[in-house]
Amino acid sequence: MNQQILDIEGMTCGHCKANVEQALKKVPGVTNVTVDLAKHQAVVTGFVSRGLLVQTIEDIGYTIAK
Repeated sequence: MNQQILDIEGMTCGHCKANVEQALKKVPGVTNVTVDLAKHQAVVTGFVSRGLLVQTIEDIGYTIAK
């Protein structure tokens, strides 16, 4: 398994956290998602390209920290 850490800007509440988790879990190849609201991070496990994960986050209105 591959693990990727995404630094996400714009998450401010539990609803944001849930939106990010749900969106990332729907991406083909993702096996597990853990979102830490305090750290503004998502840890994604599975075999999926970083580009697809970034696009998924951006599609729901958040940005990835550069």
